[in-house]
Amino acid sequence: MFRPKIPTMPTPTGHVTPPVVVEPTAVVPASQTPLAVPAPVSSRPVVQLTPGTMLALVGGGTAVVLVVGAVLVSLLLAVAITGASVAVCAVVLRSLLASETKRR
Repeated sequence: MFRPKIPTMPTPTGHVTPPVVVEPTAVVPASQTPLAVPAPVSSRPVVQLTPGTMLALVGGGTAVVLVVGAVLVSLLLAVAITGASVAVCAVVLRSLLASETKRR
């Protein structure tokens, strides 16, 4: 019962196709091939990165990373402050309820 059962590969039934025979093709020498057609010229302008452009890209990327980081840190801080204030409210309510039951 606890021994693994290894599945066996059943023999194929039904229609079995024979292997395909690959026939050799003729090799054409390089001198008889047609001339290569040049690639079409792109109509899009070529982007050239100058040192000023690279500096602007690095500065922009750094600014984006700093802004996103500040937003994420502020969200985390907001969650932490909210959690702490809820915890303080819970402690105050517990204290009030405990002191009220002692008075009776």
